[in-house]
Amino acid sequence: MKFLYIVDHFVPFPQSEYGGIWNVIAGTEEECFDLIVAEDQDNFLEYYGKLRGNISKSDKYKVEGNAESKVVSSFLT
Repeated sequence: MKFLYIVDHFVPFPQSEYGGIWNVIAGTEEECFDLIVAEDQDNFLEYYGKLRGNISKSDKYKVEGNAESKVVSSFLT
């Protein structure tokens, strides 16, 4: 079973003014974290601890069918 995670990922100024949103299809929170980290390429490594909490609190929707696990989109400032 896969889920669409809508993850708020705040990164404070000066690296970012607002942070952003990650839309990720994943089977578990851990897989979601791994996909975001791989896409982010360690740019915001010091905020990954907070990212785990944001994933736990994120909106999550069940995805029907055989969806591939991936980062669907991201918007980062």
